[in-house]
Amino acid sequence: MTTPRTIPYAASADADRSRTHTWHSRPEPTPEILGMSGLEVLQACLKGVLPGASMMSTLGFRLTEAEEGLVVFEGDPGDHLLNPMGTVHGGFLATLLDSALGSAVMTRLPAGTTYTTVQLGVHMIRPVLAQTPTLRCEGRALHVGRTTATAEARVVGAEDGKLYAHGTTTCVVLRP
Repeated sequence: MTTPRTIPYAASADADRSRTHTWHSRPEPTPEILGMSGLEVLQACLKGVLPGASMMSTLGFRLTEAEEGLVVFEGDPGDHLLNPMGTVHGGFLATLLDSALGSAVMTRLPAGTTYTTVQLGVHMIRPVLAQTPTLRCEGRALHVGRTTATAEARVVGAEDGKLYAHGTTTCVVLRP
């Protein structure tokens, strides 16, 4: 049996940090909400009429645009998202992509219809660092059929347009 080893490290004066985020709980599904199309739900979130998904405040990204077949999210990397190697964890990019991909599909769904991801393909192109400026993720629905839907998305630097990641999804469409 091996004994765990303590590895000394040089801690800076601000080594201990905390992060607080606030979110609104998901509203009860009223007949009014159930009567909204996917696009109407996302546009209500943009206007502040409905709360956004709580995952967004957890990871530090937000919905900025929603129209039929297209959504845009923006996210802010930071040191709270680092992996042991000192780069932003790939799960941040995967979640940003999954959100844009699924939401792009959602914009094309009628009232009472939902979806869920059944396949997610993610390609990381360059590392994201804690100091990387805001990232923009644009998702586009490619096909929304009776039982399945597909979409593609790209994560780029909001300021410089550099490609950081791209992905695709297949969703199952769940009709009432």
